[in-house]
Amino acid sequence: MNYSELLRQQREFFQTGKTRSIDFRLAQLKILKQAIVEYEIAINEALQADLHKPVVEIYLTEITVVKKEIDYAIKHLKSWIKPHKAAVPLEQLPGAGKIYPEPLGIVLIISPWNYPLQLAITPLVGAIAAGNCTIIKPSEIATHAAAVLAKMLQKYFDSTYISVVEGGVETSQKLLTEKFDHIFFTGGTNVGRIVMEAAAKHLTPVVLELGGKSPCIVDTDINLEYAAKRITWGKFINAGQSCIAPDYLLVPEAIKQQFIEKIQKCIAEFYGAQPANSPDYGRIIDRKQFDRLVALLADGKIVFGGETDAESRYIAPTVIELASLDVPAMQSEIFGPILPVVTYQHISEAIAIVNQGSKPLALYLFSRDRNLQKRVLAETSSGSACINDTVLQFVVPTLPFGGVGSSGMGKYHGKASFDIFSHYKSVLYRSLAIEINLRYPPYRGKLPLLKRILG
Repeated sequence: MNYSELLRQQREFFQTGKTRSIDFRLAQLKILKQAIVEYEIAINEALQADLHKPVVEIYLTEITVVKKEIDYAIKHLKSWIKPHKAAVPLEQLPGAGKIYPEPLGIVLIISPWNYPLQLAITPLVGAIAAGNCTIIKPSEIATHAAAVLAKMLQKYFDSTYISVVEGGVETSQKLLTEKFDHIFFTGGTNVGRIVMEAAAKHLTPVVLELGGKSPCIVDTDINLEYAAKRITWGKFINAGQSCIAPDYLLVPEAIKQQFIEKIQKCIAEFYGAQPANSPDYGRIIDRKQFDRLVALLADGKIVFGGETDAESRYIAPTVIELASLDVPAMQSEIFGPILPVVTYQHISEAIAIVNQGSKPLALYLFSRDRNLQKRVLAETSSGSACINDTVLQFVVPTLPFGGVGSSGMGKYHGKASFDIFSHYKSVLYRSLAIEINLRYPPYRGKLPLLKRILG
């Protein structure tokens, strides 16, 4: 495919001004929602083929998230698109200020394999709402999902407006040599650096949704059963392949054994005695990721789980106890169904462990103690946080989502998605009814008056 020609065609369509119309934007959002509804069965089949993802998980974490994002944009777009008044200082009167949101142009969305529908379509909602043309490069690893995404969007949208480009690393590399008006990337930190370097050559702004080791701090002042259930669910949905899954547990020594037993009980309740036979438990995406995760099992004592099957890419829900923080399992994001447990004596120790690493994409704290909640939030930095639950902060459209530091840059969801794909143009309006000559030469004798007026 000639990517330069594709961009030329999209830029030509963008220059017609058609995408700027609010009626056009709303119509495209409604078409997108209808496309997802009509393709739901095909999406289910694709995600089951790629990830063995249960239909209920697909509905909760892919279909519903996207549909609600579309509904939210449709409901609020008319208010988002309006120019906003801006106050002007006394010396600018008579005059007025306004800020106009305008589309950027052509945007590139590079989406990952772990939530292949949601993480491609959610930023697309923002791109459409803001009035842009879009090229989507889905992950080649989730092959079935990429094919369905391409088929669905090609059926409902002209390629001069929205286009899906399938292919591997070479395709991404070629796309990144082109000049886009914005790049939205979701994936790993190392590839994020490559994307940012390529974007810098064209001075293209980027949003990088990356990852990191999202800690989950457990206090003693909790409901053990509820906490264990919510952590188990957040960790093991999609077989742990979630960028905001709890990456490791920080648990007081006094309740460690009791809490681990609660998690083990939850796993049995969720997936049965043999999770490999459960229709509700996923699989690792490919052999490369499977081998990487199997190697991490040696980094600690396996408390329960640990069973693997290379042929089906199955790794059981596993809890390991770590004797050291220097093992590979604590040096990078696990991104799989392995949950390390680290004990602490005092909360200051847990906070220190969190802060010694890179800033995570998410942080979780389970505690009823309001003062402790305030302390942990004040003394740590993370892209997002959730108190007494896991993962759910991601699906609240009024909460902008994104990373900080090496876990990413830029926010999206809800209005934040509209904002990142818009340029806010500031305009000063001045009157031609009167003229004040104080600012013009000759300046002799004007300085004392200017100082009195301007301060």
